Amino acid sequence: MHEIEPYYQWRDDYIAAEDERSPFYNTEYSEFYYDKQLYNFLIHPQWDHFGSNTLYLKVLYVDYDREYAIIELIGEWNDAITNDIMILKREILELMIDEGINKFILIGENVLNFHASDDSYYEEWFQDVEDGWIAGINFHEHVIREFRDHSIDYYINFGGELDELHWRKLKPLQFYKKVEELLTKRLN
Repeated sequence: MHEIEPYYQWRDDYIAAEDERSPFYNTEYSEFYYDKQLYNFLIHPQWDHFGSNTLYLKVLYVDYDREYAIIELIGEWNDAITNDIMILKREILELMIDEGINKFILIGENVLNFHASDDSYYEEWFQDVEDGWIAGINFHEHVIREFRDHSIDYYINFGGELDELHWRKLKPLQFYKKVEELLTKRLN
């Protein structure tokens, strides 16, 4: 797990620690000291801790003019025990929404498991984005199944091409436009 780094190819375009509007503004990272862990496994120090003991993230890109954010996740998303969605909503998402972000792209290929509770924070998040949307990209099938079994896919868009999107070949704006195009097709 310690070798899985957050995606870094867009660092010339955006760094959350240098963005005055970011929840992670002025965060300093070690390249050598592994200070974060998932259970008994160390994870790369570039991941951001937001209050959960099992789920970490990296804000890869934010475009305030187009009102979207791309967030990569790693770990176990556990709403049943640690209420990760509440922590994520209160500590990160609400701050971003306050800055005008209403479209969220969540990259979930490193989310190992999902344990559901109720959907109230997802519903609240969905209502907060108003004319925006929330998309889940490349989550594992068993994780999506758990989201669907608890009707959370009503709030977060999964499935189809969103589950197999080769996003690393794209620049942030291209990635955003591809996701927006896929979601627009669904609505029409």
